[in-house]
Amino acid sequence: MKLRIEDIAKMANVSKATVSLALNDKPGISNDTREKVLNIAKEAGYFSRPAPKPDSSYPPTKKVIEFVACVNSGIVVEQYQNRPFFTELIHYIQEHLRSKEYSILFSSVRNDQFYEEMERVVKNNASDGMIVLGTNLTYEQLKYVAELQPNLVVLDTCFETLNVNFVDMNNVYGAYCAAQYLIEQGHRDIGYVQADSRIYNFDMRKKGFLQALEEHGLMLSEENCFSMSANTITSQDKFKEQVLKQRDKLPTALFCECDYLAISTIKSLSELDIHVPAEISVIGFDNITESQIISPELTTIHVDKEKMASVAVDQLIQIIEGKAGSRSKTLIDTELVERASCTSPLR
Repeated sequence: MKLRIEDIAKMANVSKATVSLALNDKPGISNDTREKVLNIAKEAGYFSRPAPKPDSSYPPTKKVIEFVACVNSGIVVEQYQNRPFFTELIHYIQEHLRSKEYSILFSSVRNDQFYEEMERVVKNNASDGMIVLGTNLTYEQLKYVAELQPNLVVLDTCFETLNVNFVDMNNVYGAYCAAQYLIEQGHRDIGYVQADSRIYNFDMRKKGFLQALEEHGLMLSEENCFSMSANTITSQDKFKEQVLKQRDKLPTALFCECDYLAISTIKSLSELDIHVPAEISVIGFDNITESQIISPELTTIHVDKEKMASVAVDQLIQIIEGKAGSRSKTLIDTELVERASCTSPLR
């Protein structure tokens, strides 16, 4: 049976991505790691032609930044790169690195083996610094990563008491602006659609939303708090059942924690013959590409993913090159994008 890349990865105790880079003579890993992988592959009889020799011509000044995500946990699924929000982040990171003397290596670890796999990634891939997608990670997990790799920037979450560089969107401000917008439209009975899987960003959005309501003497009633999965853009039976139970007492507007939820909400309401925005307004958060494809086009909160990516890259390069000062927490402000899914209430 022909030896596979995953077999070599296990034998070398490295990721499949690292093996692929070594076998295809690509930059992005250290020469020591490249030689180790090639030797194992050669000894195991992988090559039907002479094995490539480690190329010492890669410039020694070419540094490697590693992007790491923890998959199979919460909203970060196995194929997370295909989700619009993460696709844009990764694209802008690559674009920002294009003009710099850095290459990028992508790795993923599984949540159920987070600590073991993260240690392997840090030790074997020998990157100069790391950007971690922190979307679904806990304080304890990120603290562990920081102990393994001090040259670290965490993207898409923020823990104030952890001495690490974080770059995130201003979730509180964004959700506050969304609620404020609905109130200015005349809505007083406003509902909230939250994700089943809880992450820091969603909790902060709820905080901002509730703050805006409180400032206007409004409250979020228990019956106006809905829940659904944020991992799909489809109508969802659980949400539809909840809506049907209170069909005659629905809020006049719904704030959704992300665009995936907002689009699923619009599709679900449409199947129940409830019209958006004529009967109920819907506002999302993220401004993904699909927000302009759904009908009606989605009013949402724009997240500047290009700015998040460039700030994260610049901060990490400063850390690697010894030019950074104290650790920082950077929140990128958001802005309202007004489209067609919101209007003034009829009642």
